[in-house]
Amino acid sequence: MDKREQTARTEYIKSIVNNLPDAPGCYQYLNDEGVIIYVGKAKNLKRRVSSYFNKEQQTMKTRLLVSKIADIKYIVVNSESDALLLENNLIKKHKPRYNVLLKDDKTYPSICITGEYYPRIFKTRKIVPGIGRYYGPYSNAGALSALLQLIKEMYPLRTCRLNLTPEAVRSGKFSPCLEYQIKNCCAPCISATTHEEYQRYIEEVRDILKGDIKKLTSTIIAEMQREAENLNFEKAQILKERYQLIENFRTRSEVVSPTISNVDVFSIESDEKSAFINFLHITNGCINQAFTIEYKKRLDESDEELLTMGIVEMRERFNSNAREIILPFETEATFAGVTTITVPQKGEKRRLLSLSQLNVKQYRADRMKMEDKLNPEQKATRLMKEIQQETGIDKLPVIIECFDNSNIQGSDAVAACVVFKKLKPSKKDYRKYNIKTVEGPDDYASMREVVRRRYSRALEEGTPLPHLILADGGKGQMEAIRQIVEDELHLDIPIAGLVKDGRHRTTELIVGRNGESIGLKQNSALFRLMTQIQDEVHRFAITFHRDKRSKRQTASELDTIKGIGEKSKQALLTHFKSVKRIKAATHEEVAKIIGESKAQTVLAALNRQEE
Repeated sequence: MDKREQTARTEYIKSIVNNLPDAPGCYQYLNDEGVIIYVGKAKNLKRRVSSYFNKEQQTMKTRLLVSKIADIKYIVVNSESDALLLENNLIKKHKPRYNVLLKDDKTYPSICITGEYYPRIFKTRKIVPGIGRYYGPYSNAGALSALLQLIKEMYPLRTCRLNLTPEAVRSGKFSPCLEYQIKNCCAPCISATTHEEYQRYIEEVRDILKGDIKKLTSTIIAEMQREAENLNFEKAQILKERYQLIENFRTRSEVVSPTISNVDVFSIESDEKSAFINFLHITNGCINQAFTIEYKKRLDESDEELLTMGIVEMRERFNSNAREIILPFETEATFAGVTTITVPQKGEKRRLLSLSQLNVKQYRADRMKMEDKLNPEQKATRLMKEIQQETGIDKLPVIIECFDNSNIQGSDAVAACVVFKKLKPSKKDYRKYNIKTVEGPDDYASMREVVRRRYSRALEEGTPLPHLILADGGKGQMEAIRQIVEDELHLDIPIAGLVKDGRHRTTELIVGRNGESIGLKQNSALFRLMTQIQDEVHRFAITFHRDKRSKRQTASELDTIKGIGEKSKQALLTHFKSVKRIKAATHEEVAKIIGESKAQTVLAALNRQEE
């Protein structure tokens, strides 16, 4: 590989790393042949992957690995625990060269509740279909054992492997064991408990394993408080520990579901130009394949048409023979080898679909970020088109101007105009205005004066007019601008208003004569732009008003003396402290500060003013 190719690869890898999300997940490094050479997990994908390219922290083995990386893929999940489970599964499937080899084929343990008449509960690493319902897997085997111990303490369920059919129990051929004698088992083998009571225990255990334990924890808390009130602190402490154990197991893995096998999951995200389709393949309850493909639209294809194409493409590419596929919406299409199409609304399959949707959205966002960095003008054009669409204006808003007033009860009234060209501040075009014709605090009259001066001069000088005018205010400010722009100057320039809430935060954009509201989604690019414009015009107006007020407050009789500049004035006031003392000073004293000629001018002028 020559130097130019190496530089191109470095830039490509750098662009991927810079756009990685700050989210948990698994990352995969691929070599030139597209083979996965390393799989890793991360609590924060961006921070973890970036660390590999920090030369100060690289070991010799890391440098060797990094030199082989030609591409980076990743899968976003919901928690660090899910990332750990997914990493384990991907390593087993792909056996990457630079990963630690697994010495056996064991997986993380799960909990099984058998389907027997009197079900048993036990830990297992082997998923056998038909035996019962599996929960997990759990990445912490010790914590799982603690959970089973908790269940054992709370519920007297059997641990034996006896075939407790209704007929066998009625025959009376069983006898209770030691577990019954020490009150660890309710002895269903001798009908010491009813089948209904035993099933109630099982259902409560299922609730614990599913995380649906609100009612159970409420009961434990009430009992703990009752024992504490009765001064049974040891028992209250045991209940507290039990409650904490249950809370630690409120959630379970969403990455792996042992009840789902050989299923394909697809989701789609699209815009006017492209569509992104994510594919997850589930085998034996584990995600072992994830991929996202992009299609460029040509003829305004629908999401259903594009998703159908993507399903066929990726099932062929990855040789999937899954008979069930999970989709985000119904489709009339049929696919070779597929017998079931599921659009889940809840449960484990819905969580898998949500995970696929999370990944396709993240992939789309990353691609857009990368394109924006490579071509900043493309981002600006896309956002200007969004403004054009939302406001309904005819032209792209290449030039946007925004006005704001500032005064304190009508004093030192000023206004400001900021200009954004291609959504970037054009500070050389900013303008400040002293309000000349308005008496008192009348914002609407001030706005009319400033807008008249701004665009009358623009017409006289032939300077470009804006494509959109923004008022830092609501319908009143918009109407004041419209009266000048449309009624008086007969200009056809769209007008919009930026409205803030009680906390002075931008909340909505209003357009048209009726002030139709356009809600701004928090953290959207349009919201950030409008907030930036509003904050900028407010800053510019406030700064101008503050400067004007400051000058008025520090004004003195020296300001009106011709030939005495700011430096001479400051020198005199610093030395004599006030104009009154300057008047009382001798010619020689003043001359020592500013010279003979200026001293004569100052004293003569002050004497005339006094007379």
